[in-house]
Amino acid sequence: MMLRNARRSSVLVLAACASVALSGVALAQGDAAEKAVSARQAGFKQIGASFKAINDELKRGKPDMAAVAAAAGRLQGHAAQVPTWFPRGSGVESGAKTAARAEVWSDAAGFADAAANLRAQTDRLAALAKAGDPAATRKQAAQVGAACKTCHTKYREAD
Repeated sequence: MMLRNARRSSVLVLAACASVALSGVALAQGDAAEKAVSARQAGFKQIGASFKAINDELKRGKPDMAAVAAAAGRLQGHAAQVPTWFPRGSGVESGAKTAARAEVWSDAAGFADAAANLRAQTDRLAALAKAGDPAATRKQAAQVGAACKTCHTKYREAD
């Protein structure tokens, strides 16, 4: 009888240890997802700030093309990082507060294409801004905005 109780106690202790260990893993995964979402949101805020600086300057009668080129370079750099901001497990299923739709991961090829289009559009914007052509830069800024909208429509929850 004592041996049976000892076994039962051992099983209960092992189950409790496993439960604690698994909850630690879940917490670590939750922390990783929170960090990924936080980094992603910070990156998109940088994209937004750069794009706003570009558009604000282009609205001026005589835009400072050096300032536009600098902001376009920042935008270009951030756009290149977008695909790295969505690691698996950083969606709503993680419990993290995110506006990313599940389609980011379930339609990974489509999302990769959208991110590649954003990068191509920002590369072209940076080149035109550096060349100092305000009219062409304005037109290309509209193309960058369209690339943003395409991705937001399919892969981001509405605000």
